[in-house]
Amino acid sequence: MASAVWNGVVTIGLVTLPIRLVTATQSHTARFRQLQRGTTDRVRNKCVNERTGKEVDTEEIVKGFEVGDEYIVVEPTELDDIAPGRSRALEITSFVDVAAIELVYFDRTYYLAPQASEYNGIYALLHQAMRQARRAGIGTLVMHQRQYLVAVTADADGVLAAHTLRWTDEVFSRQLQTLSSGRRPLSTG
Repeated sequence: MASAVWNGVVTIGLVTLPIRLVTATQSHTARFRQLQRGTTDRVRNKCVNERTGKEVDTEEIVKGFEVGDEYIVVEPTELDDIAPGRSRALEITSFVDVAAIELVYFDRTYYLAPQASEYNGIYALLHQAMRQARRAGIGTLVMHQRQYLVAVTADADGVLAAHTLRWTDEVFSRQLQTLSSGRRPLSTG
């Protein structure tokens, strides 16, 4: 089983459950290294100034956001200031019918596991309640300096899963897609 990628608590009102977030999937994509032909010597990429062709030290590199023909330069400290905090809580703020979440919104899936055996009872109770109600808990969590919208669901095997969801502005409108392709949406009735 994979190692935990996040440790924290699930909170639902006054109920708090210490959990670990574990990846539920793995990629079988082949990962290649760049080597010099005829050797097994690894080749590394260097940062080079596009205009001068000279190598640039990492301390001299900043991020820039392109706006027209110009860049807005952002210093690393400025990025730290706007990054979400290091929260250790997956706070469930509402519940929805699981079937109400359109598949296009699902991104990645993680399993939730209790941090210690003493929390197995609370975990099982939460799972049972969510499974019987056929509801998904909707909340947010901060992981890897990014805030995620999350749906927590209960499966038939007694496991809680957290699915990161795409935000509404990350999903293209169906109307936009059907207009641009010239195709009509499929009818279900």
